[in-house]
Amino acid sequence: MKKIPYILSIFGIIGFIVLQAGNKTTVADADHEIKTLASVLQDENILITGWSVYARETLDEKNVDTLVKDLMTQFPNWTWESSDSEVIAVSESQELQEKIKIVSTDTKGSVHTYVMYEVRGQYWNKNTETFLNKNLPGRIFDIFRGNATTFSCIEGDISDKIKSALPVYKTKLLKAFQAEEVEGLEEDLFISTSAVSPLFDNSLSNDHEMNMQLGLRKTDRLGAKTTLVVGTPIITIEY
Repeated sequence: MKKIPYILSIFGIIGFIVLQAGNKTTVADADHEIKTLASVLQDENILITGWSVYARETLDEKNVDTLVKDLMTQFPNWTWESSDSEVIAVSESQELQEKIKIVSTDTKGSVHTYVMYEVRGQYWNKNTETFLNKNLPGRIFDIFRGNATTFSCIEGDISDKIKSALPVYKTKLLKAFQAEEVEGLEEDLFISTSAVSPLFDNSLSNDHEMNMQLGLRKTDRLGAKTTLVVGTPIITIEY
């Protein structure tokens, strides 16, 4: 179990690399990816307990003020906060949380500015699908000025009646996604694997031929259960 923080740090580094490199996708790709993830998990009788779509784009610093003004006009009912280095807008409902974030970072004397959008939900239902079909494309179009880098993640609980070992679940899920494992890390109560699946078009980068990650964790406390997180092209949330 002591290796888990190290394992998570590795995937955190990978995530940072891909965020810097970028993985250009379209809104249609993001919509397709999150719904494909959900469809496969539902076919495996896995209860979806959370989902997220994250999009990001590098912004020319001279356009920041104009973009902020435009977004405040388009989303006047959102809660806006600003500081010297970032602007954040949040909208929350009973089922969804949406966030826009414009942030500038200084990397070795060079300032980089990014605009980010994230939507999170706890349930997968008809309202979720309506949002993805009707609202998400408009959000991406309004917020971004070019092709945004997008990532999709879903969290879920596996029915543990049979008390199967984690490698059994991993093998079954990789098969469900028609995926081939590229690399993985295993502990007694934790598994993380990177894979390539024909269900998703975009890969991590030209140097990393992978387009999905899967994390499985088994708790040994009272009410023990097996949880999972799956993302494309990588997992972008803590797990």
